[in-house]
Amino acid sequence: MEEKVFGLNDIVQMKKPHPCGENRWKIIRMGMDIRIKCQGCDHSVMIPRRDFGKKMKKVLERAEEK
Repeated sequence: MEEKVFGLNDIVQMKKPHPCGENRWKIIRMGMDIRIKCQGCDHSVMIPRRDFGKKMKKVLERAEEK
């Protein structure tokens, strides 16, 4: 199984949509836990890195490299 590659400020799609109906999330913090923010209602959720890898479907938009 290939490892999913994601980075800070990427927009990702999760397997399950947020209750507000949006399925686009922005990664706003990375470490042992990953904090993502819903792009529909601005609610943020913290998920352990291992669980995030399982729950993420794909990267929709990559953050711009500086």
